[in-house]
Amino acid sequence: MAFDVSRPPTEPDDQAGPADDTSLAGSGERRPEAVQDAPGGIVRWAADWIAAIPLRDRLVAITAFLVVAGLIVTGLLARGIVGQYLVGQVDDQLKLKAPALVSVAPSLQSANGLPSDYYVEYRYASGNVKPVRTDASVETFGYPDIPDLTYDEVAQRAGQPFTVRAVWGSEEATRWRVYPFVNANTTDVSAPETAFVALPLGKVDAALEILSRTLVLAGLGIVLLGLVLAWLMIGRSLRQLREIETAAASIAAGDLSRRVPAPPPSTEVGSLAESLNSMLAQIETAFSAREASETRMRQFVSDASHELRTPLATIRGYGELYRMGALDGPDGPDGERVADTMNRVEDAARRMGTLVNDLLVLARLDEGRPLAHAPVDVTDLAQEGAQDLHALDPSREVRVVGLGGVDEEDTQPGDAAARGLSGPDRGVAGPVMTEGDGGRLRQVLTNLIGNVAQHTPAGSPAEIAVGRGPDGEAVIEVRDHGPGVTGEHAERMFERFYRADSSRNRSSGGSGLGLAIVAAIVDAHDGAIDVTPTPGGGLTVRVTLPGLEDVRSPAA
Repeated sequence: MAFDVSRPPTEPDDQAGPADDTSLAGSGERRPEAVQDAPGGIVRWAADWIAAIPLRDRLVAITAFLVVAGLIVTGLLARGIVGQYLVGQVDDQLKLKAPALVSVAPSLQSANGLPSDYYVEYRYASGNVKPVRTDASVETFGYPDIPDLTYDEVAQRAGQPFTVRAVWGSEEATRWRVYPFVNANTTDVSAPETAFVALPLGKVDAALEILSRTLVLAGLGIVLLGLVLAWLMIGRSLRQLREIETAAASIAAGDLSRRVPAPPPSTEVGSLAESLNSMLAQIETAFSAREASETRMRQFVSDASHELRTPLATIRGYGELYRMGALDGPDGPDGERVADTMNRVEDAARRMGTLVNDLLVLARLDEGRPLAHAPVDVTDLAQEGAQDLHALDPSREVRVVGLGGVDEEDTQPGDAAARGLSGPDRGVAGPVMTEGDGGRLRQVLTNLIGNVAQHTPAGSPAEIAVGRGPDGEAVIEVRDHGPGVTGEHAERMFERFYRADSSRNRSSGGSGLGLAIVAAIVDAHDGAIDVTPTPGGGLTVRVTLPGLEDVRSPAA
């Protein structure tokens, strides 16, 4: 009797016997209908409820969900891979032992002569079935429920093990792995047509059960440990956000100097903290600037009111005197008194007009109104300024010199006396150009020389130095040899309405706006202005303006 394990060259029958029971399970189930969307109100309520959960709790819940999902997928994959491996070992064992057993089993004197837990079953053409099995194996694992298969169906399955359930036996008797054979000698009607050799999968199922239990217990431990670690680590990570929240509350309460602790900027929280600190610095600067501006505005209004009050009081007082007849003599209005009064009123109005004009100039400069942009020769401005200063005080020696001092080689031709100067006119060899509003820059020189004429002794010498700075900028210095100013006054002399005489008397003239206008005009030309003591005594005002190449034609 010879059994063939090879498959005949026929196409598999779609109506063949049952395949592996695991591949057939659940094939007739219907998928449930899709769950309808919840009403909009419930969806909104759920969204609001989730949004109200603290970020820490949401992150921990998301972490737990991902860990559980990962463990479930990993467990199912591990159980499936291990199960396939163990079943594959059983198949290898059947393929190795089954051909010999199917040939030896009929000659055994007793079924107990079968090795281990093997089960052998022969089926004849008459319908008879002859099982060969051990009692111990049947008591433990039962016997396989091999389906009724025709010769052709078994031939199609020949050499392909399949799984069946067990009949009877203990609770462990769940599955058997069956290896089918067909008898190649079909002419011997007394021989069985087919044969089946089976091994129980109880040990495989027990191993998979242990594996599943181990995976479940390990998964629970991993989830619990993961939740604890996630709670601690997320809480530690969010601690910086809580610090930012605390700092923001302090800032909202008015502490603009408070800053957010800044972790490394490579992290998201660190980048956020750095941005917040930059924003807070700008806000603090803006608030400080606004407070300083308000303070300056209040001071400005106070100073302007003080300056305007005197000429207005003068005009009103003389008007009241005229109305009350205090200017009348015995025979009617005294012409001399009236003329003197009108002169005083005119002087007060002139002083008030000058103050208003100065305020208007400062207001326009503060508005940032566009200035004219044209080439301006600073040397010409210095020459004009020197002539103006000499006109104000003919006894004063005024010279135009280079920045380095008075050099004979820099002496320009011409008679100083012919130009109304009391001393030699010394200057640079060529023009010093800048770009700007010639009228405004001329006003700078006018105010500076007016300041020299006003605050230095009559007849004291003065120089106007012109030249280029180390970077090519145009520089002009107005040097006097008067009493000079102290460091405190030098720092504030360009403030509006500031005068060194705290009594605000007008014996020295001016309202304290001249140097403020100078500073505003220089700043509008992107220049700089500073003061230094003049060697030998006095004050030097240095004005630096952007330089410009001489674009004038040689014939100009």
